[in-house]
Amino acid sequence: MEPQSVKGQKRPLGRPWRLKVLGGPHRLRRPLLKLGHPREAAVARMSMQSTNPLKPKAPHQPPGIPKSLSCQRRHTLPASEFRCLTLEDAVSAFEIEREAFISVLGICPLYLDEIRHFLTLCPELSLGWFEEGCLVAFIIGSLWDKERLMQESLTLHRPGGRIAHLHVLAVHRAFRQQGRGPILLWRYLHHLGSQPAVRRAVLMCEDVLVPFYERFGFHAVGPCAVSVGSLTFTELHCSLRNHPFLRRSSGC
Repeated sequence: MEPQSVKGQKRPLGRPWRLKVLGGPHRLRRPLLKLGHPREAAVARMSMQSTNPLKPKAPHQPPGIPKSLSCQRRHTLPASEFRCLTLEDAVSAFEIEREAFISVLGICPLYLDEIRHFLTLCPELSLGWFEEGCLVAFIIGSLWDKERLMQESLTLHRPGGRIAHLHVLAVHRAFRQQGRGPILLWRYLHHLGSQPAVRRAVLMCEDVLVPFYERFGFHAVGPCAVSVGSLTFTELHCSLRNHPFLRRSSGC
């Protein structure tokens, strides 16, 4: 902080000022101007205020969070991160999925044991979006080796397959309507495209969601042979060769 005169008191003249140097320890500097007349002192202070940067304010911390803990999280956890899921993320993924699907359809694409099953066999076919270490959206997939999906594709992973079956895409309720689903799906398709063995992505969805997936290069191939209870689905395929995401420059 720049030296300030206390009202009613004068700073002793001829005494060196102690200035704070950005990025280094305190050290003595000669005054920029030799002070004599009070008007000269005011000019010197104005000159220093225009040349020395202001000290940044500490970020405001939300109430209820200990200062030491919040500082530790800020320095150790990235603000936003995309990475493959691990078994430690299974419970968080299931909680997001359960709220997103059971409340609407009464069923989940994957239950907790099935999430753990796929994250054990093929974690590289999953992708999660984390905010300060917390999972906010995810996709889980596995490999399939048939031209079309079958009932067994819901629970099987075929290591020799060339088709990535997307089982579920879910976003935490607090982060919906923010465009995170599309961003995550673009990144996931790019992630699949970096794996030479994977040539196609497939999924099944309700008819109302078909236009959403068509925006990402999927095309409907007809009714899906898989049914869950009374629900029926449309099967969609997406070739990963020359996919639009290879030309996309938005950074998504």
